[in-house]
Amino acid sequence: MMGRGRRRILCAILVIPVLALGCGTARRSGAPKGFVTVTGTQFVLDGRRYCFLGTNVWYGLNLGADTLGGDRERLARELDRLCDLGIRNLRVMGASEGEQFNTVRPCIQPAPRSYRETMLRGLDVLLAEMGKRGMRAVIYLNNYWEWSGGMAQYLAWVKNVPVPNPGLPPFRWDEFMNFSAGFYRDSTANDWYRQYVRHVVLRTNTVTGVPYREDPTIMAWQLANEPRPGWGEVSKANFEAFAQWIDRTAQYIKSLDPNHLVSTGSEGLVGCNGDEELYLQTHRFDSVDYMTFHLWVLNWSWFDPLRPEETYSSALEKALDYIRKHAEYAARVGKPLVLEEFGIPRDRHSYDPRSTTTYRDRYYEAVFAAIYESAAAGGPLVGSNFWAWGGEGRPRDPQDPTWKPGDPYTGDPPQEPQGRNSVFDCDSSTLAVLKKWAAKMDALNVDMPSRRPRR
Repeated sequence: MMGRGRRRILCAILVIPVLALGCGTARRSGAPKGFVTVTGTQFVLDGRRYCFLGTNVWYGLNLGADTLGGDRERLARELDRLCDLGIRNLRVMGASEGEQFNTVRPCIQPAPRSYRETMLRGLDVLLAEMGKRGMRAVIYLNNYWEWSGGMAQYLAWVKNVPVPNPGLPPFRWDEFMNFSAGFYRDSTANDWYRQYVRHVVLRTNTVTGVPYREDPTIMAWQLANEPRPGWGEVSKANFEAFAQWIDRTAQYIKSLDPNHLVSTGSEGLVGCNGDEELYLQTHRFDSVDYMTFHLWVLNWSWFDPLRPEETYSSALEKALDYIRKHAEYAARVGKPLVLEEFGIPRDRHSYDPRSTTTYRDRYYEAVFAAIYESAAAGGPLVGSNFWAWGGEGRPRDPQDPTWKPGDPYTGDPPQEPQGRNSVFDCDSSTLAVLKKWAAKMDALNVDMPSRRPRR
């Protein structure tokens, strides 16, 4: 039975007065057939509403690459499994820089402006295989965090200093976060980043022969994974530079590619140091087509998997309230909203695929229900990408779940214990939840009322 508090929060989501097919502006309305576009607070695909339950498969291009860790046969199997579940929207990594402790290996860019064609061909293979299956990709082109190099690696190259990787003593998380946020003000680091963006966005797929700009398999380019202005009081001095970077970078991508959507990759309020106006400002830009947010009940210390009975209910209340707030923000801004990262560990924080997923299944049910009820009522929250699909990947040793180069990729990046948030292909109860809600979201994709877009 639904608790009173949860019922109240879900009702609040439902009454947001925005089917909003007739409000806001049309974005990318001139894109060719087959491209996902935006009208008001809704995604549109060939005249029909586009709502989805998707997932994160950050390692997709690594599976597609003919190198260490690559496995194209596994990639095809994973995509088939996802399609069987009704999951056809994937958020994937499109950039990786440097090879340091706890980072993705092999990477695409081992040194500034030096790109491994073998790895980029892995992205070609991923998009070609997704295209065969009618799937859509959201591709992020940078990372605030250390696990794929990202902003901190660009800055370290420019300054000729080591990355203050928080996985290594004596570095701390606050030190790393403020170092990484220095990226927004550094012209050389941004020039190198833009050179990479241009190289990828203007690329022609070596498998299909289709330029990326003309490939409807790509739903959106994303500026970065979880860009933040920094940590604590230091971050406030970065607010203006952070906001300007988002607008200017999004404009730059649009200047290269007028067909695809552009999004930020933001976590929402948490990714803006709790500053509501900064989150709204960075998503009001015309260069940003839709809004994103992430939700991490473990990382934000809302949920303790070793004390689930004492912490789960309050964590769920906070999670649903966070969802409600961001749905309200999207209604105010007048753009679609996607919850593109959320997850929760297996029971008792186990990394063993044989362990149970009771709390994960309950949590997924509640979050998917909130998203569905908002979307069904015409609200702006119309999509999700849970974190993350592990498929047939497994930790080498659940008792020592540290990732090492050459290990099978799971849904957990290399800096995290392998198996923490991964949904494996053997998790039958979780797969049933995913299949159920994917079908319900897909059933919302009806013809849009014809109307003249606002000018």
